[in-house]
Amino acid sequence: MSQVAFRLLGPLEVRAHGKALKLGGPRQRTVLTMLLLAPNRVVSVDSLIEAVWPQGPPTTARNQIAICVAGLRKVFKEAVGAADLIVTSHPGYILNSLEHGIDVVDFEERVAQAQDAARGGRTTEACDLFAQALSLWRGRALDGVTGDRIEEEAARLEEVRLDAYEQHAGLQIRLGRHHALLSELSTLVKEHPLREQSRAHLMLVHYRSGRRAKALAVFREGRDLLVEELGIEPGPVLRGLHDLVLQDSPELTQPPADPVSAPATNVPAQLPVDSASFTGRAGELRALDRMLDERLGQSPLPVAAISGVGGVGKTALAIHWANQVAGRFPDGQLFTDLRGYDEKDAPAPPAAVLDRFLRALGVPGAQIPADLGDRAALYRSVLGGKRVLIVLDNARSFQQIRPLLPGSGRCCVLITGRDVMDDLIGDYAVLQIGLTVLAPNEAAALLAEVAGEARIGADPAATARLGTLCDRLPLALRIAGARLAAKPHWSVRSLVSRLENQRRRLDELSLGEGGVRAGFRLSYRDLLPAAQRLYRRLGLLTVPDFAAWVGAALLDIPDPVEAENLLERLVDAHLLEVAWGSGPATRYRFQDLLRLFAWECAQAEESEEERAATTERAYSGWLMLADAARQRAYGGSHSVAYGPVRRFPLPEELVDELLEDPMAWLESERTAIADVIHQAAESNHAAYAWGLTFNGTVLFEAHNYLEDWHSCATSALAAARRVGDRLGEATMLRSLGTLAIYQRKYREAQSSLLPALQLFEECGEVHGRAVVLRNLALCSRFAGDLEAARREAGQSLEDFRKAEDLAGESHVLGLLAQIELELGNVPGGISLCREAMAKSHEAGSMRGETQNTYRLAEALMRQGDPAAAQQACVEVLALTREVGDRLGQGHALRGIGEACWRQGDPEAAVPVLQQALEVAEEVADRFLRARIQADLGCARLMSGARPTAVGLLRSALAAFEELEAQTWRRRMVRILDAVDADRDPNASGPRPMTSPGDLVALMES
Repeated sequence: MSQVAFRLLGPLEVRAHGKALKLGGPRQRTVLTMLLLAPNRVVSVDSLIEAVWPQGPPTTARNQIAICVAGLRKVFKEAVGAADLIVTSHPGYILNSLEHGIDVVDFEERVAQAQDAARGGRTTEACDLFAQALSLWRGRALDGVTGDRIEEEAARLEEVRLDAYEQHAGLQIRLGRHHALLSELSTLVKEHPLREQSRAHLMLVHYRSGRRAKALAVFREGRDLLVEELGIEPGPVLRGLHDLVLQDSPELTQPPADPVSAPATNVPAQLPVDSASFTGRAGELRALDRMLDERLGQSPLPVAAISGVGGVGKTALAIHWANQVAGRFPDGQLFTDLRGYDEKDAPAPPAAVLDRFLRALGVPGAQIPADLGDRAALYRSVLGGKRVLIVLDNARSFQQIRPLLPGSGRCCVLITGRDVMDDLIGDYAVLQIGLTVLAPNEAAALLAEVAGEARIGADPAATARLGTLCDRLPLALRIAGARLAAKPHWSVRSLVSRLENQRRRLDELSLGEGGVRAGFRLSYRDLLPAAQRLYRRLGLLTVPDFAAWVGAALLDIPDPVEAENLLERLVDAHLLEVAWGSGPATRYRFQDLLRLFAWECAQAEESEEERAATTERAYSGWLMLADAARQRAYGGSHSVAYGPVRRFPLPEELVDELLEDPMAWLESERTAIADVIHQAAESNHAAYAWGLTFNGTVLFEAHNYLEDWHSCATSALAAARRVGDRLGEATMLRSLGTLAIYQRKYREAQSSLLPALQLFEECGEVHGRAVVLRNLALCSRFAGDLEAARREAGQSLEDFRKAEDLAGESHVLGLLAQIELELGNVPGGISLCREAMAKSHEAGSMRGETQNTYRLAEALMRQGDPAAAQQACVEVLALTREVGDRLGQGHALRGIGEACWRQGDPEAAVPVLQQALEVAEEVADRFLRARIQADLGCARLMSGARPTAVGLLRSALAAFEELEAQTWRRRMVRILDAVDADRDPNASGPRPMTSPGDLVALMES
């Protein structure tokens, strides 16, 4: 497969084999642009619609987006054989850049490389990289592609280009190339007269070219424009440069290229040696560079505060950056370890630190005042007018560092500490950097630096796993790398095997008194007692993330706000993280090593009874909320008896807030619910396990989470059998049977449903029996035994009415409607459909109403009214998209496509059916896929594409035979026989199969 070159830095252009590809019309170009602006990431269909139709989309917008994507796929497949360049991924599409080139990505990567080179003092190399990056531009970014979203991105890219140009120009000035820049900068300032940095560069170029008066004129022009258009004075960069020009300051003379600072005399140089194995943190280093470039020499004082959990690399980052920029502080660099979090020593008193700093700055000891305030005042006086970098490492609090902050903007302060120092905000120009774990590639690079590149690179999979087991925490990675370096006979996989044991992992990474555990212990030690209790109890759960109400359950307190306040304290201490994502409530999560430490604390400080009661309260909270979510999504008022479970009460207003959209809440809790099910099952809390599985099935089915469904039901079934919970056993057998039906495995379904029916009858559980009978009716209908299906569905209807489950009643009425239709009773089927829809509405079951509307559409097809059927399917499509029901969307799209060809419009049917086929493949529904292939075959027959049609119909026939769908198998055989004979079986002579009436007759006979 050849490479494709995507060019956005100018008019949109795609090239392959040296030639530009034809991309289609404006909509197709907009869709491609949106995908290219987020390569290797999902772009939702909603985002594409908004970009294509910013003033409001038509009702067919989703279909048209699918057509655009299909057209682009065809272009790339025909041009270079790239079949997987654009793939479907819910809720939209991904453009896999793979080995293909995107000029925006290349540009941003080269700019980042140039900035790294400049930071490292490699000025010439940085200039070359900036030049390469800027040479990729061919004009205005995305020129010719319209839309608000596109124009916003084009504006962002233009801003990045201008920033890069200004940085490039600044480096060229340092290299003495000011004469060559004069014309370019003059043009740039004319085009962008309010960009102060460009104007400052032009002033300096004029000054160094001997045009002092022109430099001052450039300032005056800029000031006049800023005052007139914005009502503001120039910023400190322009004002400072203006003052220096007026003074003919020596600072404006030409510096040597790639200057190397001469060692200063009688100035402090206290920075520790930079780590030879420092890797990563490119984004944080760029942020620190920007702070220095924009704020140094200005007021208020530039301050950077790096916070993060112990072991995340705060000190390493501070020392690395400080060593890189030390040359910009000719009056010295001060460093101190404030011992804010030290297991043995108390935090360093500010007075003692000031004493050391003043002596290092040349103040005789006899002249240092005893009073802290006087000492701090002298410190500020000594630093006045000087350029000094001050690194305050391992700070405990704002009170500890406040006396150590100078008053001069010519200095810069870099602080590290575990907590976020909000007190700094307001009085200082603070850059807050919350340091998190390394990226996967950075973790691998750090391991390679410590343990050796050849060894780490020999087994990439094991290296990636080692990084994951260390949480990509720099301290843990260094310890792991050091252990490998000390044990040359160990492979990376050997160490991975040792760390896989969760109960031993912290031991492996905490040799002696130091290591990972010691760092965590210091953060835990300084928490309030309530926060400590919450932290260790959270460690008892295995869920990946959680909302604040979980904390309330663990602490057994009624107020989730109190729990949320404690969770935020844990976030501030970097013992928890905020789990960003969608959902009705803020969610929090652990890093794995911190979870293990919390679990250890719970084992040491909580009794077995306390631990059991704690987890059971959390299980109860999830079960009660999931039960309420199911009832709101499913409709009706039927309640379920779960057996021996305790109920943890949550405030009614909180429940209403969380479950405003019950399906959205279930989606946000999906992985947590699955983990709780497995944890509860393993501890033989079977009722919680099967109760949560029962309620979670609403989501598993609607969003096609079949693996979750199977694993949860299997785990809960085993737990129910272990503890002798017959109702739970029956419920999970029924759930597995329902799953098998969903997967079109009807014989497998019966093997679960029949024992479930017997158990429900033994328990006297009428509602459970009703659901099983309904599912058995589905199996009988699929096998073609319509009389058995009618009988079982009728018995199910009686039981649902006894149980007073309106939603269940509506579902069975819809099933009976389908059975009557297939028995040829069209009026009876339509009547039952309408009754089912009314019952769904009465029950408040949106899902049931949607399903029954689809059944009505099928009945209208049978009645010979495809136009009305199409309208019903459009309604179903809107409802299923609203709740994210992909399977429902597939059925609705198929129905629209069938209605189109039945109305004699195969050209309209094909793109809709192709979109339906994508959904069917995504949800892996073989029966739906076969139905769509049958409809596509009919549409292709009508449009004259007989070979294609026959292939589709034969594929559908093979699937129906494999699924043992006898009714549909017979229909495909009849159509294929008619096609082979090239005649209508009701006519006496040959005739092409182009009439919808011919095909309908064969489908329904």
